[in-house]
Amino acid sequence: MTYSAIDDPTQALVEMLDLADGGGARTLEDIFVGHTAMSPRSRVYGGQVLAQATTAAMRTVDEERVVHSLHAYFLRPGDVSEPITFGVERIRDGRSFSARRVHAYQRGRAILSAIASFQVPAAGLEHQDEAPRGMPDPESLPSARELLGHIDAPEARAVAYERPFDIRYITEPIYFRPDRSGEPYNAVWIKTLKPLPDDPDVHRAALAYASDYTLLEPVLRLHGKTWVEPGMNIASLDHAMWWHRQARADEWVLYVQSSPNASSARGLGVGRMFTRDGVLIATTAQEGMLRFPEFS
Repeated sequence: MTYSAIDDPTQALVEMLDLADGGGARTLEDIFVGHTAMSPRSRVYGGQVLAQATTAAMRTVDEERVVHSLHAYFLRPGDVSEPITFGVERIRDGRSFSARRVHAYQRGRAILSAIASFQVPAAGLEHQDEAPRGMPDPESLPSARELLGHIDAPEARAVAYERPFDIRYITEPIYFRPDRSGEPYNAVWIKTLKPLPDDPDVHRAALAYASDYTLLEPVLRLHGKTWVEPGMNIASLDHAMWWHRQARADEWVLYVQSSPNASSARGLGVGRMFTRDGVLIATTAQEGMLRFPEFS
């Protein structure tokens, strides 16, 4: 079967990251406006707001200053039918570093609050974690379209046909069945379906977009849960990302995640992104709310 509510998901991603400038409005904040592509859910995907907030902040710094970290809190669910207004406060511009505070608003209420830091690249000490060894090539693994494209359900179709990223699981997918290993560990290959523009900031924002896809899966895996768990209520609470080195989001990136803790209906996921040749390009962390009927 063929299904695509969005003809070109990669182009839709690029357009989502191309924020309007809010008509030049500025008080204490620089104002930008973003939109949401079609979604099977009424809530905005958290990675979209992260990527758009990162883009808004990047628009307010000199080109030589590169984003190296973002710390964000998801405050309210976003409505896909409404535009999102981003207000950026220029907190500080030092000799080497700049800081920006970003609020994302809908209907006058904040749905996300974040602080981003930028740096003029500099020489210094260098080291990194080694990439996991023995991983299968992404070309040898099935795509989401191959796994889910035959299923006549809105969310399965959306994952198979509407996501701008090709996500290929190294660990066993938990779309419908629990992970038999029962370990708090997840590994996927990711890249956009089509090439992106050569602008490095687009690739940084695109990686932020994708970083939210699977970061809480290690929590579910350890406890034998799936994405179709009856009565499950799951929501991201916060998200942090550190960009270490430049890489392209339209080339294969190895994204490995683990969970060091779950408690008080919250679970923590920590991730690392590597290029295909083993260069560590980013580290991520996210805590999410996870509620299940058996604990109510």
